[in-house]
Amino acid sequence: MARAGQQQQQQRSSALFFGATMVLWGISVAFEISFKGKRDLLAVVGGFCFYQGANWIVRCSLSRDPLFVNTSVSLIHSTVTSASVVLILVNQWLDKGLGSMFDHSQLFGGAWWGAYTALCFSCGYFAYDQLDMLRYRLYSGWIPSILVHHLTLLVCFTLALYRNVTINYLILSLVCELHSIFLHVRKVGRMSGVRDSYSRIVRVEWALNWVAFFSARFLCHLLITYKLIRDAPKFGKGIELPLALLGMAGMNVLNILLGLDLFRAFRRERSQLKNKD
Repeated sequence: MARAGQQQQQQRSSALFFGATMVLWGISVAFEISFKGKRDLLAVVGGFCFYQGANWIVRCSLSRDPLFVNTSVSLIHSTVTSASVVLILVNQWLDKGLGSMFDHSQLFGGAWWGAYTALCFSCGYFAYDQLDMLRYRLYSGWIPSILVHHLTLLVCFTLALYRNVTINYLILSLVCELHSIFLHVRKVGRMSGVRDSYSRIVRVEWALNWVAFFSARFLCHLLITYKLIRDAPKFGKGIELPLALLGMAGMNVLNILLGLDLFRAFRRERSQLKNKD
């Protein structure tokens, strides 16, 4: 009982802190739109409304379980974001070619076609997801890593959008959403009971999961980190480089931890499949 009470107190403390940060973030975005005339940021509001609407549709049509609904909307976000990022990169490749699209001037000060809007839309999702997790207590611990992750992304994304810098760097970082699709499919399938029934599908899913993890997440973020370090002298004296390096360092650490969690889950499920066969 004492331990349960302590956990509830930790959750309340986390909810107060992260809830307050969301209020401040909302006020900041509203100020930029209303008083600084940055109408492009309305796409952030549009993203928030879109994913909140998706939440209501899933809740009314499929399940009222908060975790299932949250994961289903996360799957929608990963799919929409992945399609947007691939479209942006392919369009830029065809228009400019690989030789110039990854120049520092492009990655730091430019914004590829559709990149600013896509980043705004994804920023709206992270705001929605943070509030949904706070509302339904979809986290644990005094300093929940998922809430810290979302808050970090919101800070980095909104600062970049306000200053209109490193937009393309952040678009490249969202390539990892290709891997997130497989994470969310696995989770939704397990919660719905579908995934446990087809061992061959599970094997194929794991193969694609590992390919996406190493290519779209682990290697992609390492290459972004390498590019930041290589182009460090070109950044000047602003906060952009330290913030970018700190953010990518955190992402790389999270990727390693995620990889370890995936390996443990893979080994456990492989053992279960062998016993079933």
